[in-house]
Amino acid sequence: MLLAENLHKSYGSLEVVRGVSFEVQAGECFGLLGPNGAGKTTTLKCLLGLTQPDSGRVELAGLPVPRAAREARYRVGVVPQFDNLDPDFTVRENLVIFARYFGIKASAILPRVPALLEFAGLAEKADAKIDTLSGGMKRRLTLARALVNDPQVLFMDEPTTGLDPQARHLIWDRLKTLVAGGKTILLTTHFMDEAERLCDRVAIMDRGRLIALDSPRALIEKSIEPQVVEVFGDGVKEWAESQGRRLSQRLEISGETAFCYCLDAAPLLASLEGLPEMRALKRAANLEDVFIKLTGRDIRD
Repeated sequence: MLLAENLHKSYGSLEVVRGVSFEVQAGECFGLLGPNGAGKTTTLKCLLGLTQPDSGRVELAGLPVPRAAREARYRVGVVPQFDNLDPDFTVRENLVIFARYFGIKASAILPRVPALLEFAGLAEKADAKIDTLSGGMKRRLTLARALVNDPQVLFMDEPTTGLDPQARHLIWDRLKTLVAGGKTILLTTHFMDEAERLCDRVAIMDRGRLIALDSPRALIEKSIEPQVVEVFGDGVKEWAESQGRRLSQRLEISGETAFCYCLDAAPLLASLEGLPEMRALKRAANLEDVFIKLTGRDIRD
């Protein structure tokens, strides 16, 4: 459903996409992950035909991009990072008017509006103005709007950023429903638990390159130790140097927390007994641990 082959894109002397290749199968939820500045946004623009790559090949919904980008986008729905709903229109009118961009007449979209609003949990808000909606409602309406043309592929750019846990879980449920119904989703997110929960496969970008591509579970199993103990409290750095490094396969200190990656956490936890000033959280390794290991803990601007 989507193919990127050896994409390159530079702005002046800065190469922001450096040989990116991947493909997304029909009915798959595919995650494109990376820290800020990794090249994700430029890659998405190339995939949608909004930016022409310097070299490489893109096929979207069976059509070459950018040569047939306009035709391809008729088969695509986009949920942008920031809601851009029209505040001058009601909830229903936002769907009807947006459908006109795809050549869909009001007589064709109006019968579908109730189902779209029901899907978004907004059946009672059809006549509401946009500025009366909560952030979660606006996000769900943006998702419903992306479905007006019954797209084959959905591009979703950080769809749950800024939402409370209840709204996030509702969006997750709707995305699972779409995939179960045969839609293909390309998802970008900074929430690794979201990617781990929703995506069949994820690609991790850093500094313009793909550095990992597999299912979340496979990446965790092959990239990281299975157990993680987070240790924090007074004297954690001294404990980490005297005990933590010896009892861990790998140890990282971030702020006042020591992240201990272990094959067996029992000896490490035993070393903390009798140290009431220290606290520990033992958990299974997850996709965020993989992401941090591959891209580092430094903040990117």
